[in-house]
Amino acid sequence: MAYIQPNNISNTLPYVVVRTFNALKLLSDDYIIWTHLAPWQPEAPDFLILKTGRALLVKVSSASTEQTSNAAQMLLLADENRPALGAVEAQVLDQFLLPIGLPGNSPIETLVVFPNIPHKLVLESRLKRQTGEPQWAGREILQADSGLKWETFLPLQPLDRTCLEKIRQQFTPEIVVPAASTVRIPDQRRLEAGLTDYLLDYSQETAVKMDLEIESSGEELSKDLRLNIINGVAGSGKTLILLYRLRLLYHLYPDNRYLVLTHNRPLANDLESRFTHLEGNTNHRIEWSTFLAWCRRCWPKDLDWKPPISMQVRKKLIAKAHETHLKNTNVSAAMLQSEIDWLKDQLPMSREEYLTTDRRGRGFGLSADQRQRVWSAVEDYQQTLAREEKLDWGDVPQSLWKWSEEGTIALPQYDVILVDETQFFAPLWMQLIKKALHPQNPHLFLVADPTQGFLGRKASWRSLGLQARGHTHALKHSYRTTYEIMRFATLFYRTRLPDDHDEDILTPDLLNMPNGAMPIIIPLRSAQDEIARVANEVATLLKNGCQRQHLLLLHANGQGTKSLIEAINRRVGKDTAMDAKHTYPGNYVRVTTLNAGAGLESPIVFLVGLRDLFEEEQSLRLSDEERESLIRENTRKIYMAATRAGQRLVFTYVGNLPEMLCSLFEEQANLQ
Repeated sequence: MAYIQPNNISNTLPYVVVRTFNALKLLSDDYIIWTHLAPWQPEAPDFLILKTGRALLVKVSSASTEQTSNAAQMLLLADENRPALGAVEAQVLDQFLLPIGLPGNSPIETLVVFPNIPHKLVLESRLKRQTGEPQWAGREILQADSGLKWETFLPLQPLDRTCLEKIRQQFTPEIVVPAASTVRIPDQRRLEAGLTDYLLDYSQETAVKMDLEIESSGEELSKDLRLNIINGVAGSGKTLILLYRLRLLYHLYPDNRYLVLTHNRPLANDLESRFTHLEGNTNHRIEWSTFLAWCRRCWPKDLDWKPPISMQVRKKLIAKAHETHLKNTNVSAAMLQSEIDWLKDQLPMSREEYLTTDRRGRGFGLSADQRQRVWSAVEDYQQTLAREEKLDWGDVPQSLWKWSEEGTIALPQYDVILVDETQFFAPLWMQLIKKALHPQNPHLFLVADPTQGFLGRKASWRSLGLQARGHTHALKHSYRTTYEIMRFATLFYRTRLPDDHDEDILTPDLLNMPNGAMPIIIPLRSAQDEIARVANEVATLLKNGCQRQHLLLLHANGQGTKSLIEAINRRVGKDTAMDAKHTYPGNYVRVTTLNAGAGLESPIVFLVGLRDLFEEEQSLRLSDEERESLIRENTRKIYMAATRAGQRLVFTYVGNLPEMLCSLFEEQANLQ
């Protein structure tokens, strides 16, 4: 069968277009076919057909046999108020090609198909085809055994790649990526041809357009959850795919209600900003939020909202519960905090359920007695919060779930929910999201890089309550970064986690990636020197013409982030640098924590404060299981941060470099 995009179309389209689409799908697999989708471009050909590089633009006519006559009658009965057969379609094809500006000798053909008229009658209704006019074909072309073949209407010569890309940019504007929306390295050959924008590749386009039909069928959620999962390596365009799919759905179904969720504020702001750039505006039917901020909006209005306790207060309360119930055990306060976090990420469970639940992948084991004592410590912690009328952030989704199950509140309902960076979402979060989907034919679209997130906890799509098999599309090619940066990040990951072979982890395809500068590491003697050196590097880059928004600085901790911002602003000027969590987007140097960096991208990235992570791993207070879990978490965090870079990646490190980092940078240097 032919490769066709999209793989299905709406039955609300004219019957003749649907009928032609169904016929084209049955062509051999050497045909590549695009169906026109963009609702904001109503006057366009219906199909673009490609075979061995030969291109054909097709417009389908709804004309009937009553509108035909032989050539002589056409001359006698010419009516200015009645366009000649095929005239409207020919005008659409001409107007479509005009702005592309193809050279006069470009080998491209056009065709008008008349599904309601026999081919013989079509030919009799035309005086003579003039140079440049479309070819005509009757209904027999839709019949595989008729003898009338699409092949005969194709040009003899292939179209060169530049001309084809220009035609596709005009025909499929829904997959055109403005140069400002990507950090990929410009290709000089494309620039010389006047191509500044890009196209999603075939795999990305498939992810955008698969299963677009979401009209209500009256089926309940449990029977018909339309689930699409995009698993992609860093830089494979997952976020672009989410935005472009939203754009298409929004135009196809403007009355539907949409929710876009992610896990951190910089990314939520970035998503809305990029969509506004694509559309020129946003819409009240599209909501943008982090998951926890959305939970806050769902909080019952008759209950006073009290901000959750700070991390410092939380640690003190957990330490107190640990002292009471787990003192003199090998369960540390940090392990108790981790267990509390894990429990609050799950659907509510009783003590009896906790004692028998599967904890595989938690990073540390617990005996039956330890589970009893941990549960008692958790209860103690929760009772303290209740007495003081406080809650932590984990209690927010837990409360919403409880009230929703009891019928105390009704969650807002959405026709479509799209989630970016799903690998950071907890099982309870996903269950609340499913509750917020309208029960009539709901649509859930998820994008993720499992390497960065939940697989670090040995979780899976199944643990999130999702049946991923048959609903997942994989993207292995990175467009964001260079071969050198991706190779370094991949080697770093494999060196630190050599036994990580989960089936959901994608290995990036390093073939045909652009080359660039090697990642570098700057050794420093103190944290103060580190902050000062990075501020000076930023000042020099800006002085040499680098744009502020092309710099992204990720620090391992929040205090370091504040120090960097202050140092850069003292060195360069007020508001040169800002925290992306609070004021994004804008014309400034983005500085934020590693945790908040997921989903962001930039041509130049600095990773700062990494010594804190490596020293934490060497703490004598850690058990072997805790150390293994922490190494896994930090590895994924640094891998994520490194792959934010499009063109240059700079590490800074205070003190003696860990042997593993020395070896990696030496190996990279030997490749030059």
